[in-house]
Amino acid sequence: MRVGVSVAVVLTTLALAVIAEDISTDEGVLVLTKGNFQKATEDNEFVLVEFYAPWCGHCKALAPEYVKAAAKLTEMESAIKLAKVDATEETELAEEHGVRGYPTLKFFRNGKPMDYNGGRQADDIVNWLLKKTGPPAKAIASVDEAKALIDASPVVIIGFFKDQESAGAKQFLAAAGATDDHPFGITSEDVVFKEYEVEGEGIILFKDFDEGKNKYEGEITEEGISKFVSANSLPLVVDFNHETASKIFGGEIKSHLLIFLSKEAGHYDTHMEACMNVAKSFKGQVLFVTINTDEEDHSRILEFFGMKKEEVPGLRIIKLEEDMAKYKPDTYDLSESGLTNFVQQFLDGKLKQHLLSQDLPEDWDKEPVKVLVASNFDEVAFNKDNDVLVEFYAPWCGHCKQLAPIYDQLGEKFKDDDTVVIAKMDATVNELEHTKIQSFPTLKLYKKGTNEVVEYNGERTLEGLSKFLETGGVYGQAAPEDMEVEHYSGERTLEALSSFIKGDVAEEKDEEEEDEEGDVPAKDEL
Repeated sequence: MRVGVSVAVVLTTLALAVIAEDISTDEGVLVLTKGNFQKATEDNEFVLVEFYAPWCGHCKALAPEYVKAAAKLTEMESAIKLAKVDATEETELAEEHGVRGYPTLKFFRNGKPMDYNGGRQADDIVNWLLKKTGPPAKAIASVDEAKALIDASPVVIIGFFKDQESAGAKQFLAAAGATDDHPFGITSEDVVFKEYEVEGEGIILFKDFDEGKNKYEGEITEEGISKFVSANSLPLVVDFNHETASKIFGGEIKSHLLIFLSKEAGHYDTHMEACMNVAKSFKGQVLFVTINTDEEDHSRILEFFGMKKEEVPGLRIIKLEEDMAKYKPDTYDLSESGLTNFVQQFLDGKLKQHLLSQDLPEDWDKEPVKVLVASNFDEVAFNKDNDVLVEFYAPWCGHCKQLAPIYDQLGEKFKDDDTVVIAKMDATVNELEHTKIQSFPTLKLYKKGTNEVVEYNGERTLEGLSKFLETGGVYGQAAPEDMEVEHYSGERTLEALSSFIKGDVAEEKDEEEEDEEGDVPAKDEL
């Protein structure tokens, strides 16, 4: 009996070994499938896995950096492996690991996953991984080691502590462990202290831009060090692109001056000096961000702010809180005095939020479905004599286009009812201070008599919408179980939103349909 059991165990083990697919590599990156995924993530102590789509532009941009990172780790003889999964082929794996957009990166330690939240340059990837697998700060024993660490990355933070068990050293190491974007070092060596002119405990941030280095001043606390690193690790004026987006919008500074410029028109040469000089005055309070409007991807950002190419060079200030607040200057004055005045007025609370609005069409109430813009919305929607149903839509939204003929039928059905108004508003170019739209299309009923607002979540059919109106907003408040509504839950950044709108989401789409699919967020839900 025991022999039989042993044979069965051996045969089962051999069978499983045969079933598990071999793991191939592509330019040093492991290629994973459902058949070898578990083996790869459990047999290797550390594995970073990229779930990608072959057609995704951001995945294509990441690919060469990912290969460089794999090569660097191999040169270092690191145990960390990089792997990738074609999520359009391995859909079960993607679903199992909660992949909602591309690329999604997951870090596995002994088979247990965690989200990757580092940068997308090779150095950023390597530094993040080393942080997660080793000590928070590299021990530095000589000047040569310090110089090698500084030369290896654009931003490096070194702590100088004679006693590495001191309270300050512990706070420094805690901050190092909590910061993924940049490498940290720590030293107790007198020769290193002397080289960098440090007396007593000290912290220096070294960087290959602007002033070259910053010395930390003030009480040494984890929070203080983290804020110091965040404030000094980006250039005074940072250019917006795929690589910098997460650092810009994920940083400690939540107020940003966006400077829209055209490189082709020479705006960078003309205005950069003034931007740099003013940025110094507001360092740590407002982050200065340039956006090159010549880039095709950045045309979406202009649309987001309701700007036209003719307005470039132009300015906006945004404040990132639960909702994004936007501010527009009276004139686009990019001189030092103009920039200083605009930013100071914002900090002093003297600016009113800028809300987008179209001009009111002369024939806005000609058709059964009335056209609303920001300027006439309150007058129509809050008229207590009527039940007013409003569709908040986006012109490029596929579901909005599908609803359009049904909504027109609804307007026709109720056009002779003096107590019902069917209306629509393009929420991409009209904003309301009292109403924030999270997805398209959104349908809200403004009830007569009370102005109570009820959102419709029923089926998007003539019958369902009619019943919603006829029951005074009772029918359709709860979403049916079989109704699919795709809400945006990614990073609150312009880059991520643009990616979502363009179709870099977790389902493969034809290029022509990328802007036609999915319920998408309102512009200020970044």
